Amino acid sequence: MRILLDSNVLISFLLKPLADTPVVRVVQAVVAGRCELLLPVDLLEEVRLAVRSKKHLARRIAVNDIDDLIEILSLGAVEAPDIPGDVPALTRDPKDDYLLACAVVGLADYIVTGDDDLLVLKEVEGVRMVSAREFWEILDAE
Repeated sequence: MRILLDSNVLISFLLKPLADTPVVRVVQAVVAGRCELLLPVDLLEEVRLAVRSKKHLARRIAVNDIDDLIEILSLGAVEAPDIPGDVPALTRDPKDDYLLACAVVGLADYIVTGDDDLLVLKEVEGVRMVSAREFWEILDAE
C-alpha cells in the first residue's frame, strides 16, 4: 500500500511527536515499513517554508526536527516522479493540485490529509483521500 502524507500531517507530527494520536501512529507505521511512502520533494519544501514563515510554528518546531524527520522518512520512501506538463486543476485550492497529481502519477493508494479541500474529493483516479484517523483504522484492520 502506497501513501502520500500531506504537509499538514507532517507538521502535526512535528508539533506533538510523542502524543498518542492517529497522526503519530501513521507516521510511526510509515517508519516501521507498514506502508510505502511516496515523497514529493516539493512537499518537503512546503513543510520547511510553512514552519519558517509562520511564527507560531517556528517557535514550536526546530529546523533540526524537520531535517531529522525528512531524513528518517526518506530512508524508505519512494521519490515522487516529476509531473509531466501542466498540473490539472482538480481541487478547490489550486495549491493542492500538485499533491493530487503526484499521488496519481506516483500510483499512491491514499493521500493522508487533514485538508478539507482534499478530503471532500473522497477519491480521484484511484487515489483515496483519508484523514489520519481513517488511515490508521485501515492499517489497524489489516
